[in-house]
Amino acid sequence: MSRPVAERRRGDRQEVVVADEFALGEVLAAAEDAAPMDSVDVVARYVQKRFGAVSVSFLFLDFVGQELVRLTAADDAEAGGTSPVRIPLQGSVHQLVLQDQRLHREQDAEGRQRVIVPVSNRGDCIGVLEMTLPHADEEVLRHVSEAAHALAYIIVTDRRFTDAYQWGQRTTALTLAAEIQHQLLPSASCCEAPQFTLACALVPADDIGGDTYDYSLDRDALHLSLTDAMGHDVDSALLATLLLGALRGARRTGCHVAEQARQAHQALLAHGRGAMATGQLLCVDLTQARIELVNAGHPWPLRLRDGVVKEIPLSVNLPFGVPSPVPYRVQELDLRPGDRIILLTDGMQDREAAAVDLPVLLHRTRHLHARQTVQALTEAVKDACQGRPRDDASVICLDWHGGIGGH
Repeated sequence: MSRPVAERRRGDRQEVVVADEFALGEVLAAAEDAAPMDSVDVVARYVQKRFGAVSVSFLFLDFVGQELVRLTAADDAEAGGTSPVRIPLQGSVHQLVLQDQRLHREQDAEGRQRVIVPVSNRGDCIGVLEMTLPHADEEVLRHVSEAAHALAYIIVTDRRFTDAYQWGQRTTALTLAAEIQHQLLPSASCCEAPQFTLACALVPADDIGGDTYDYSLDRDALHLSLTDAMGHDVDSALLATLLLGALRGARRTGCHVAEQARQAHQALLAHGRGAMATGQLLCVDLTQARIELVNAGHPWPLRLRDGVVKEIPLSVNLPFGVPSPVPYRVQELDLRPGDRIILLTDGMQDREAAAVDLPVLLHRTRHLHARQTVQALTEAVKDACQGRPRDDASVICLDWHGGIGGH
């Protein structure tokens, strides 16, 4: 348990003295005792008690990535309660914190410290924790960062039990198709591991139907899929549900990518009412630095290697749901440390999106985090389509670091 915060005067400044280490167990125990939607309150009370914080709030991204939604602590009188407040993301200091994943500190007009800390879990940006402190030296900032990291784990756990975070993210209405599609996607759009970094994105977020991305990490393998179901609106969302259900069912019983493809194909033949879907299935061997891949009528991937961007030419099978006597072919790709692999759907290349020079943009963003790269790619496509792509556009960025068995 942490000891009470001590306070002392130094001139006109009130200084908070941190007496001991961050009490992770104390915070997690308090979170478990609280209601699932009170995660922010738990951490806010800890920060207020421990560091004398004047105000504490959590901000997270809306579905379309244009605004931040602020949730304040229930007992934060200065901030005005628990009602969510929306603030623009573009050009804000919060945007910089989210992009760089670095703590920001500045002094307010009253000499207090405004601190904004990223709230992230395994590379997935959940939001930021913002607070006003009477004093913030390096030790206090370290403890505050640890509190934000604890909040990430608490939110990941608690959002399974409440719609509070989903409700707050809805700054714009979702279509029924988009509602279905979002339930298909992994809960985290980014994942970091010693051997790789993975980031995914899908636009437009509020009116989609057909595209899905998926991933799962085993001890020795990373499984990836990117699929594009025929059509639009609810019919394509239902087709995507059928397709992804078949793929996950096969993957979770240990099936190889060829068998995953076969079962997805059979599911569409049996239940898809003549519809089809393109897709790309990958199994990344983390120990051998090798990819096994099935391409079912899907656009070729791009690879950034040694500063050069090129398409990866692949043999292409027919889409899932199209009768064919030819079995799905498994192809192999090697991985080298520093490789960046980009998987995309045709919405990233067709119609107005064709104006975006993806290889040039990939080269320009080669030093950015994978998360920032997929954001730059989708934003460029949205801009080319005057903010509203007519087709779903999805992208996966896989950065290969190697190590721990990988080359």
